[in-house]
Amino acid sequence: MVGDAQAGVDLYWLPLGAGAPSGSRLVRVNGRIYEALLATVERRRPLDIYHAGLEVRLGAGLFVIEVAPAPDSVRARRGVVAEGSVGTRFAGVLRLFRYEVRRWRDGLIPDAAEAVESPRRLSDDPDVARRVLELVPAVPQLVWGRDELGAGEMWNSNSLISWLIARSGLDVDAVSLPRGGRAPGWTAGIALARRQAASA
Repeated sequence: MVGDAQAGVDLYWLPLGAGAPSGSRLVRVNGRIYEALLATVERRRPLDIYHAGLEVRLGAGLFVIEVAPAPDSVRARRGVVAEGSVGTRFAGVLRLFRYEVRRWRDGLIPDAAEAVESPRRLSDDPDVARRVLELVPAVPQLVWGRDELGAGEMWNSNSLISWLIARSGLDVDAVSLPRGGRAPGWTAGIALARRQAASA
């Protein structure tokens, strides 16, 4: 692993649909419609929806940790360390229904410029930064959009980021969302991390 003269773990809160020029408008509109319907059912006001990404610096290396659709089979250039299915496990045989987990050295979060109340420094401890990086290939490859854990919330990119934060030993309960926002799937990652810690 690279040296640790510099270290940092930073969290980014990214608005739903940001960083996807070709489909961002459609994603945002659909997301707002879904949130408006859910808010009506739950008898609350609609909130802004966010997804999370991490930047980890360790020595001379800067790594982006993010979950995104799998655009092609050239995984190495994006630092892909794991993949999972979207919707159903069987659908994952088609790239259209696969997501990829990236630990991308010298990568970038394409929508970082649109991040809200970010970046948030979670740690500047090199041991924590190293532990986060080492955990990424071990992330659970659960089906995106399903609640296979019975956690009351679907598994998605937010679940993976919250799982990493909790499993690395950081205080995930101290991480707050942007004002007026929510992050679907966040609690699912925390629930799994705590189950694993308890069983260990």
